[in-house]
Amino acid sequence: MPIVKPVRGIHPQIPEDCFVADNATIVGEVTMGNHCSIWFNAVVRGDVHFIKMGDKVNVQDGAVIHATYKVSPTTIGNNVSIGHNAIVHGCTIHDDVLIGMGSIVMDNCIIESNSIIAAGAVVTKGTIVESGSIYAGVPAKKVKDISAELISGEINRIANNYMKYSSWFKEE
Repeated sequence: MPIVKPVRGIHPQIPEDCFVADNATIVGEVTMGNHCSIWFNAVVRGDVHFIKMGDKVNVQDGAVIHATYKVSPTTIGNNVSIGHNAIVHGCTIHDDVLIGMGSIVMDNCIIESNSIIAAGAVVTKGTIVESGSIYAGVPAKKVKDISAELISGEINRIANNYMKYSSWFKEE
């Protein structure tokens, strides 16, 4: 059973059409949209500030979503994939974004729509990633503009695949 519990009387809000893996953890002031999935060993910890997710967000295995006490909540838009072992902390992620495996997005960052954060990138505090950009490296910098092919071939493909994958677990 996943760990889903209130913190200071505030319960996570998880629609019935979402998938939460058996060993995922979701606590506190977390609001999830429709068709979201929280995968194995992922942690969504809304204990110190709120975490709000739009529709069709997938938080892959080992990822951590957190915030900064009374300062920086975490807001995630629609159609967002957060890769394996990524850390998303006290930031805003707009719609149609791919956060790559093992990347870190720090406090007060804004990741605008149709953007990709490359695997292993570290997006430092307060960075604004312009819409349609790919950021990579440590610290992360813009490496190129995103193409329409990458939007459909990566951002949308991954989000749609995770909806499919989660349906396999709902059948059991």
